[in-house]
Amino acid sequence: MSAQIYFVSGIDTAIGKTFTTGFLAKIWNEQGIRTITQKLIQTGNVDISEDIEQHRAIMGCGLLPEDQQKLTMPEIFTYPASPHLAARLDGRAINFEQIQQATEQLAAGYDCILLEGAGGLMVPLTEEFLTIDYIQTHNYPVILVTSGRLGSINHTLLSLELLKLRGVQLYAIAFNHADNSKDPLIAEDTIAYLKQYLQRDFADTTWVDIPALNLALSSHK
Repeated sequence: MSAQIYFVSGIDTAIGKTFTTGFLAKIWNEQGIRTITQKLIQTGNVDISEDIEQHRAIMGCGLLPEDQQKLTMPEIFTYPASPHLAARLDGRAINFEQIQQATEQLAAGYDCILLEGAGGLMVPLTEEFLTIDYIQTHNYPVILVTSGRLGSINHTLLSLELLKLRGVQLYAIAFNHADNSKDPLIAEDTIAYLKQYLQRDFADTTWVDIPALNLALSSHK
């Protein structure tokens, strides 16, 4: 493999991982970094990943040849649930070898892969194998998506402590500003608190602002 692979996870479900993944792919491609997105395991769909479709819409392109070949969506299950349950309900096991082979094929043709997970770091992929186990096994640096909604500080710190415990690199915090309007005071304080926390305990981590509406990106150490 030649591409740099980043695993995109979040502090919770519906935190903005899919938008963040597509947005970063758009920005990086515009900067000349050949970037493609991949969905680790898609649930709640048949034949095609809705998350990959959303990535392409944000990137401003249609489905790519790699999408048609299913390299970007190697495992799809029909029931909208955690992968371990969705796989059980569909009556087949997740093929991790197939996922890894697809990632390797993508890596041969791109500079960067943004690999989007399902939910957060502790989401079970099987009864005994968690998302964090998969990340740790492959030594993927993590882009962690958070926001300014009430409770985000707690969920973010729990995720950061888990990454530290497992020895997994935190490449970036992607702050999704879509929740800011719910309570601007909480959102502003969350940003300030998390930046201070990162400066103290994760000083090499990049901060990326994910806009709610426009496509302006700012990145801070």
